[in-house]
Amino acid sequence: MGFRIESDTMGEVKVSDEHFWGAQTQRSLENFCIGTETIPMEVINAFAILKSAAASTNQQLGKLDSNKAQAIVAACDDIVQGKYPDEFPLKVWQTGSGTQSNMNVNEVVAHIVNANHNDINIHPNDHVNMSQSSNDTFPTAMNMAAVIMIHEKLIPSIDKLIATFKRLEEENYDVIKIGRTHLQDAVPLRFSQEISGWRAMLEESKAQIIEASDRLRKVAIGGTAVGTGLNCPEGFDKMCCEKISELSGERFEPSSNKFHALTSKDGYVYTSGALKGLAANLMKIANDVRWLANGPRCGLGEITIPENEPGSSIMPGKVNPTQCEAITMIAIQVMGNDATIGIGASQGNFELNVFMPVLAYNMVQSIRLLSDGIISFDKNCATGIKAKRDKMESNLFNSLMLVTCLSPVIGYENAASCAHKAYEENKTLKEAVLELGFLTEKEYDETVRPEKMV
Repeated sequence: MGFRIESDTMGEVKVSDEHFWGAQTQRSLENFCIGTETIPMEVINAFAILKSAAASTNQQLGKLDSNKAQAIVAACDDIVQGKYPDEFPLKVWQTGSGTQSNMNVNEVVAHIVNANHNDINIHPNDHVNMSQSSNDTFPTAMNMAAVIMIHEKLIPSIDKLIATFKRLEEENYDVIKIGRTHLQDAVPLRFSQEISGWRAMLEESKAQIIEASDRLRKVAIGGTAVGTGLNCPEGFDKMCCEKISELSGERFEPSSNKFHALTSKDGYVYTSGALKGLAANLMKIANDVRWLANGPRCGLGEITIPENEPGSSIMPGKVNPTQCEAITMIAIQVMGNDATIGIGASQGNFELNVFMPVLAYNMVQSIRLLSDGIISFDKNCATGIKAKRDKMESNLFNSLMLVTCLSPVIGYENAASCAHKAYEENKTLKEAVLELGFLTEKEYDETVRPEKMV
């Protein structure tokens, strides 16, 4: 493997001939050999869109000639299309401003252009980074990545699971089962009503995430180093955002206060909180499903779920609710990511937050895990949920909490006496009521009608 000599303001560095990056990327590689976590490609792609938009804007403003601008745009398009996946190796655990990743993109774009055009000489700082600073590009790119992922991946996946639950509601409208509170028997409800609770959780989370992510559409570009916009021409921020919106398919606009945009990550915290809300709802749904499916003979066993793989290396025939387990692990990871985002957003001094790479990494991971996890849970579990109607009916009529509908007829105290007698003497509720003489058999049958209790 051959090397070439690259230089920056600190001197010369050897860089592999196999790669398009330059001296600053190489220095970061050598100085931050920490962990395996790299800046997500979603953030890199957002950077490429941003650099393309900036080049076009600089051309329009007369700061960059058309040949250079168009060459930069073409190189950025290639990056977005995935033609250079191995050119962005930098670790999350680098400078907190993300400067080295901004320069990684600048250097790669410049080298791609220079390799493809003998008559064009592009400098990573002077041309690709024109009218920008790492301090406004990284926060812009991290916001862009989150918004694009939420609307291209997460919302469609939520919609799929919502549609599945809507179908299950329709299929199970006539199924009446016992409800449960505190993990104890409660009064009846339709199985479709229980499912509707799951569906509404997702709909509410979806609305919260969409509302929260709108806070990320106001971006820092145009603020340059500290928010003053030094070396950035007037109107650049608005024009650049218009081009970013066109290229990404998502609306972005310049923040009205660049000092806030550079130093505060409250929009990230707000959006992460909405993702955590979705994670909490998914945890609850998955737990409900595995409780209802537990057994197959010694548990509640009120539903069946798809059997996808063997569940034990020692117990033949055992099958486990693995999709539920996967989605609950995802949920706690998202909750942990949210804690990191909240703490990271509180840090940094004066004009800049310096925890941005880890904020971006955790946000992207949360969105990706939720998106993929929901699709997997829907495909491999939720779509195959089946009500075990005989088991639901047996549990329903074996429940002592049907006594609740007797309270208006025989009074709360008498109804409680019936429930206690039935439980302590292992009798049916009907037997206890008749033995205590509160109702005749006909009166009992006319009163205790589960279908009228839902």
